[in-house]
Amino acid sequence: MELWQSNPKKVLRERIGWTSNLTMKTLCIRALSLLVISTRLFAAEHPAAPKTSSDFDRMKSLVGTWKGKADMGQGMMEFTVEYRLISGGSAIEERIFSGTPKEMLTIYHDKKGKLALTHYCMLGNRPGMVLKSTDPKSLQFDFDPKCGVDEKSEMHMHALTITFEEPDTIIQDWKLYQDGKMKESHPFTLKRVKA
Repeated sequence: MELWQSNPKKVLRERIGWTSNLTMKTLCIRALSLLVISTRLFAAEHPAAPKTSSDFDRMKSLVGTWKGKADMGQGMMEFTVEYRLISGGSAIEERIFSGTPKEMLTIYHDKKGKLALTHYCMLGNRPGMVLKSTDPKSLQFDFDPKCGVDEKSEMHMHALTITFEEPDTIIQDWKLYQDGKMKESHPFTLKRVKA
């Protein structure tokens, strides 16, 4: 208490970490440094949109909500598919059977300049596929053997064709493989939900 009464400036400097070496010039330099750092962080939060393939840009046209019907072993059921542009415009998220126990996630992205996907399946694996061919009406994906799924022993989704019927209608046809052979095809039609 006596020190406070005799030299309050010294006590304040010690308590908040200031020393006598901290001059106005040093304070200005520190403030300017913080300003530069915060400006760079803000710029890093808003990078330029990534350059993407024309096939990725075509997939971006699907962003929104879609409805369809499919038989998942319990008769025909209506379901929702949602497409969202994510990761600063470098990926497209697709949620299939959204809001149900069978919900699955597929992420579309460019891999070395070519459209690819990773499918997080209700079968408990995540097969990858790469674009095999494209034409004005469709995108055809095929299994990527480097994805970590054993195509000969694991049941998995092996291929996908997306057909663009009309601007607001697409058909997805997923191919299921078991024991290295196609087991069945799962086509379904999706219609865009208009706001």
